[in-house]
Amino acid sequence: MDRLQGILTGTPMPAPADIIRHLSFAAIDFESAGAAPGETDQPVQIGIARIDGTAGAIRTWTSYIAVTRPVRWTASKIHGITTEMLAEAPPYISLWPPIKEHLEGTVAIGHNHSTEQRFLRQFPGHGFGPWLDTLALARACLPALPSHSLGDIASALGLTEQISAIVPGKTWHDALYDATASLCILLHLIRELQLEDAPLDRLGFALTF
Repeated sequence: MDRLQGILTGTPMPAPADIIRHLSFAAIDFESAGAAPGETDQPVQIGIARIDGTAGAIRTWTSYIAVTRPVRWTASKIHGITTEMLAEAPPYISLWPPIKEHLEGTVAIGHNHSTEQRFLRQFPGHGFGPWLDTLALARACLPALPSHSLGDIASALGLTEQISAIVPGKTWHDALYDATASLCILLHLIRELQLEDAPLDRLGFALTF
């Protein structure tokens, strides 16, 4: 049904038989405010890195997000975002147009993407997907790595300089940096495994349709 809706609107969802090199991929990452027991967490930053065709150029977009309660110090300690930094940030609901623009018609990518899917549920019926988990992909392709964090995978594959060149001035736990890292890891593994001309379902072990 989601793919039929996409066809009717002119933006079909990628299908299992689609050839990887012709697909669009968009990696997404959120940083959050943190939550005490019984509270609902809130996003404080979103980052998306997109490529149309595996030989295309990577495009990036990011935004801070307004919150309705203070950012917890435990979360701020990780990503460095404070409540004061969000004083002029837009409300999350107002970011729907750029989010839709960057994710529509793509294979959506996240590194253990449960948080990303949860925050996107605030836009009911968005229809993004399928989803590809770079954590599952890296665990399958690089089982000998002692850690499969984004930073350790990127370092092991020699991608850190490339990621930093795409998003200069940013670092780990910045939403755009982490999203860009996920996309670069995926593209590297696709090329190393020579999967450009394979159907998307060759990555089925890391995909959710």
